[in-house]
Amino acid sequence: MGKPHPVELRSRVIGYVDEGHGHRQAARHFRVSPKFVNDLVKLRRETGCLTPRRQGNGGGHGKLVDVTGWLEARVAAKSGITLDELVAELAETHGIDVHRATVWRVLRGLGLSHKKNSAGA
Repeated sequence: MGKPHPVELRSRVIGYVDEGHGHRQAARHFRVSPKFVNDLVKLRRETGCLTPRRQGNGGGHGKLVDVTGWLEARVAAKSGITLDELVAELAETHGIDVHRATVWRVLRGLGLSHKKNSAGA
């Protein structure tokens, strides 16, 4: 994800639009996208300022955010547990239906790993 445009550029673009120039004209003049100009005008209208909004999802908003401790403890208690078993237990004990990839992303985020196959080869 890229960095947001500086506030100085943002204020110059808005000033240009406030002088009566169109959004596309401002985009060409400052070499930014028309969507950026539109979003900037919308941001000022909604918030009253030009500071960029926070990028990304901020983390911790997934289905499993409340059960990460349980997942960590479960993997520690049964070291050979598979992702499919964890998915089944989540549905059974917590009523959470998720894909095995979602569970894997949480485990990877916790620094936990799993065996690639049951033979260990």
